[in-house]
Amino acid sequence: MSRDEVLDAYRVSGEKVRVIRDSLKENDVVGIVLAWDDEHLLIRRPNRRVVKLSRSYKVQPFKEPRPDILSMEQNDATDKDRTKQ
Repeated sequence: MSRDEVLDAYRVSGEKVRVIRDSLKENDVVGIVLAWDDEHLLIRRPNRRVVKLSRSYKVQPFKEPRPDILSMEQNDATDKDRTKQ
């Protein structure tokens, strides 16, 4: 979940962000942060449409390279298995 301070910095600067929803790059939402609450995040896309997303998704600056989510998910699953043992 993204912290309020980070989201506020994105909103004030107007910096373009990438919201990573899953391992497919085509499903990313790119735009600027408009508003948020405890559960949701509003992003204005370049075509001026507004998208309401869960805050559980990863938000990062668009200028940063996209991480390999598939390997991150596999590492998370491995870590969870280790904690159960």
